Amino acid sequence: MAKHNVMEQMICAAARLLENGATVAVGTGAPCAAAMLAQKTHAPDLLVLFEAGGVAPILPEMPISVGDSRTFFKGVMATGMCEIMETCQRGLVDYTFLGGAQIDKFGNLNSTVIGSYADPKVRLPGSGGANDFASFCWRTMVITPQDRRRFTEHIDYVTTPGFLSGPNAREEAGLPPGTGPYRVITNMAVMDFEETTRRMRVISLHPGFTLDEVIQNCGFELLVADRLASTEPPTASELEILRSEVDPSRLIIGRS
Repeated sequence: MAKHNVMEQMICAAARLLENGATVAVGTGAPCAAAMLAQKTHAPDLLVLFEAGGVAPILPEMPISVGDSRTFFKGVMATGMCEIMETCQRGLVDYTFLGGAQIDKFGNLNSTVIGSYADPKVRLPGSGGANDFASFCWRTMVITPQDRRRFTEHIDYVTTPGFLSGPNAREEAGLPPGTGPYRVITNMAVMDFEETTRRMRVISLHPGFTLDEVIQNCGFELLVADRLASTEPPTASELEILRSEVDPSRLIIGRS
């Protein structure tokens, strides 16, 4: 088995969730790496969209921002933010990848402030397109490291809606039925959201981590699937592509 680090495990686990022929709206960093890896392995017809307007590029290397010229390279369209958001609103985008400083048990994300909005301890970058993507794409996936401060019972600000306060809350808020959080991929595990309660649930443990470690590094009570799976480690082929083609400069996956 080839040695790998936790970031490589997260990216590979995320990439495997993207099926061939699907559409995915991504930003830069780990989500982009996951989409690129999926394209180069099992999903050559994965259609990638970027917030700034790039549609279906053949990414030559890792872009540094959603407006990087590489996000338009050999794409089918070079549009703008309005067209991308309209595509999401029309229900044409299957997946989106997001992150945040805080996430709660219903998958709501905060990337706006730590502390009160009027007098925050930390002012964060804000929504960008995250609220729009999570509101209108069918399935939202989150890639994030796991700790108790990030996975918290009460987030300081709802930048991006998950299942809001629980069952039916998204629909009552006017968001499209059938949309919402789908998977959370951390350095320790993969979670989904239980259909009845809409609460986060552990469904798979990454190699080297125990359920107790996952629970101890979460600030709220996690549900646990009846049949807990083990995440497959990255294959030698996945690691070779990830390291030599997707992120040869090790900007995302790191040098260890």
